[in-house]
Amino acid sequence: MRQRVVDELRERIVTGKLKPGDRLVERDLAEGLGVSRLPVREAIRALESEGFLETPSPRRVVVRQLSRVDVEELFDVREALEVLACGLAAERAGDTGLARLEEILKRAAEATDSGQGARITEANNRFHEEILAVADHRLLSSLMHPLEGRLAWLTGQNEHWNDLLTEHRRLYDAIASGDPERAKACALEHVRVNRAVTMGLLFPE
Repeated sequence: MRQRVVDELRERIVTGKLKPGDRLVERDLAEGLGVSRLPVREAIRALESEGFLETPSPRRVVVRQLSRVDVEELFDVREALEVLACGLAAERAGDTGLARLEEILKRAAEATDSGQGARITEANNRFHEEILAVADHRLLSSLMHPLEGRLAWLTGQNEHWNDLLTEHRRLYDAIASGDPERAKACALEHVRVNRAVTMGLLFPE
């Protein structure tokens, strides 16, 4: 029950249904989700530890507004870990793993063609999750897991959907080539382009 509430609230934040500064009220959330207040309270604590929520006062919980430093640091970590993941994926991807990545790219292309933002974001996030699965590195997965929600939120800020699809196809080709250095270089370029676009959107000054 607690995990279901965590997933639901995280999804609302990542998709923008809950925006920075919005207040979360235990009673209202419990009624809306059809649960007791205990799993809501536990979910709020979990999302605080993930960096999505903050408590400016004892009785007030709000969606956190990420600062420029917060976003830069997330991209710093994403750059380091994603480059490693893509290099490993190039070494370890078999036919099954590549087929899964191709299928996700197909879904992303269909969603992009129809302009369905929520489906595009879901497919793009799933693509990066699948790269991590193909990399097959337990410690790397354990390091990435606590960041997945915030990284998904970052990914969702970039609505240059056709460009993202092109970049993901290029990244797939690099992984499918079996050349780890090519995959790492492609991943590094992808993250840095995404950083520049996202920073420009979030902090246009």
